[in-house]
Amino acid sequence: MPASTGRQRAVAKSLTALLPLAPYADTEAIRADALAVHLKTLPPSIAVWLATVAHVRHAHTDYEKLLSEGYDRDSARFFVIDQVNATLTRWRATRLLDADEDLE
Repeated sequence: MPASTGRQRAVAKSLTALLPLAPYADTEAIRADALAVHLKTLPPSIAVWLATVAHVRHAHTDYEKLLSEGYDRDSARFFVIDQVNATLTRWRATRLLDADEDLE
C-alpha cells in the first residue's frame, strides 16, 4: 500500500471527525469523492462535507427519483433535506444540512 499523503491523512481525519458511525462502504465512497481533483483546492474538511452531502443525497434519498420525475435540481434537493439529515443523524454526524446552505 502506498504511503499516505498529507491530504489523504487530513481527509481521513476530517471524515472520522464528521461521521464517526458511518458504514465503511459509505466512508470509502465519500473519501474517494473528497480526494477527487475538482475538490483538491478546498480545505479537507470542506471537501469531506461536500462529498458527504452529495453521496448521501444520491445514495440514501429519493433525489434521483425526483429528478427522473421531472423535478429540477433545487426542488429535488429541497425535498430530500430531511432524508439527508436523517442519514447524517444515524451516522452521528457532527454537522447537519441547513436548508439555507447552497451546496452544488
